[in-house]
Order: sequence, then structure tokens, then C-alpha cells
Amino acid sequence: MTAPAAVDIGMMITSSPEIRGGRPRVAGTGMTVMRIAGWYKLGYSPEEIARKIDHLSLAQIYAALAYYHANQDVIDADLDAEAAEYDRAYLEHKLKRQQEAEDRELEEQQAA
Repeated sequence: MTAPAAVDIGMMITSSPEIRGGRPRVAGTGMTVMRIAGWYKLGYSPEEIARKIDHLSLAQIYAALAYYHANQDVIDADLDAEAAEYDRAYLEHKLKRQQEAEDRELEEQQAA
């Protein structure tokens, strides 16, 4: 009987410019290290993340977290930039809706 082949954990994380903007991701998937790190920072344990993303193994989650901890400053900066962009887009959308409501109200007042 042959022993099972060892997995090279260095091959579990990859990146390529044409997938997910070149962000590091779990090899063979589109799941980015940044996304896994985001859940981890929200307080999810590796086991909870593996249950949430059931197509990834616990080993893949740990590989992503190891990569995150080795590159934490870079990935945290990406997470911060993504959060800032979300906040900017949300505020822009909210202001646009407020302006539309004010415009409608003005039109109704002028029509009366």
C-alpha cells in the first residue's frame, strides 16, 4: 500500500492578473484570501468559515489564513480600501436618492 502524497501548502494559494484582479486566492477557486481574512476579522473561526464556504476544505482555509498573517498589512490595506469604497458608494447612492426625493417634492409643490 502506498502512502498518500503530501500536499505542498505553498501551492494552495495562487494569483493571476485575470482572476479577481490578481488578488491572492485559494488555488483552483475564485475565493480570495481577502474574503476569508474578512470573515476571520469579523470573528469567524476557521471551522466556521469552512462551514460557510463548504466547497473549501479546512486545510484551504488555514492556508489562506497563514497567507493573510504573513501579509497582513497588505491585505488589511485592501480590506480598508474596499470598505472605504463601499462607504463612498453607499453615501453617493443615499445622496442621489435624497436629491431625487427633494426634486419630486418641489415638482409636486409647483404643480399644486
